[in-house]
Amino acid sequence: MPSRFDDLPRSLQDKARAATLAGVPALMAHPDWSSPAPFVLWMHGRTAYKELDPGRYNRWLRAGIAVCAIDLPGHGEREDERFQQPTHSLRVIRQALGEVDDVINAVEDASFDKSRMALGGMSMGGMVTLRRLCEPHSFRCAAVEGTTGDLERLYSPLPKDNAEPWPVAHDRDDVSDLSAKTHLDGFEPLPMLALHTEADEMVHWPGQRDFLDSLREHYEARGADPSLVEVKTWPETGAPFEHVGFGSRSNDAKVTQTDFLSTHLGVS
Repeated sequence: MPSRFDDLPRSLQDKARAATLAGVPALMAHPDWSSPAPFVLWMHGRTAYKELDPGRYNRWLRAGIAVCAIDLPGHGEREDERFQQPTHSLRVIRQALGEVDDVINAVEDASFDKSRMALGGMSMGGMVTLRRLCEPHSFRCAAVEGTTGDLERLYSPLPKDNAEPWPVAHDRDDVSDLSAKTHLDGFEPLPMLALHTEADEMVHWPGQRDFLDSLREHYEARGADPSLVEVKTWPETGAPFEHVGFGSRSNDAKVTQTDFLSTHLGVS
């Protein structure tokens, strides 16, 4: 087992297994490994790894929700420091985007109920999530945090955003191709939860706030209820850079997310 697996709380280790799905390292956990349970395909942020924040997974398991958390390209068990630098952000997003379906197809254990799947991620993992939802899929719901669906504005913020530009320049066509904002026509309305800290220093809130407003308008234009897009923010939390987790509001964030998933995956 990878050393990070050995460092997980015993309560999680007892219900978790290390796996490789379509060449992608994964942490899989299930409430009992027998009866079918809904599951979340979860993706971490840049410079992180799939074993991060085991408390999240334990809460899902207690609620009856299974976990399939993967390492992003160049991260965790397939670590390559080059892929963790801002220069390669788009490369990581693009590769991960192409891996989502392969990972799901490689989940063969019948106790992972593919008719009740959610997709989610934090920061870069959330960017992959939002872009993937712009293509046909079978997810019941989605949950993201500390992320944005408008990569153009993340990398080139507006003056009113009061945010520093991205430290490297990316090809504009590549940014547009991977930004959910420019592909909303394909975004099939579904229940979605977005968590964010308004003081986030790495993924500024104004850009994500406006993206979510555009997403609600898209839902309404498609005849869907815009309130399907649920948002919860905090002015500040004390987390590093107001981005890495939710600091003093971590419990609130985890409860909100678990309740949302339980409701829309049919376990509440």
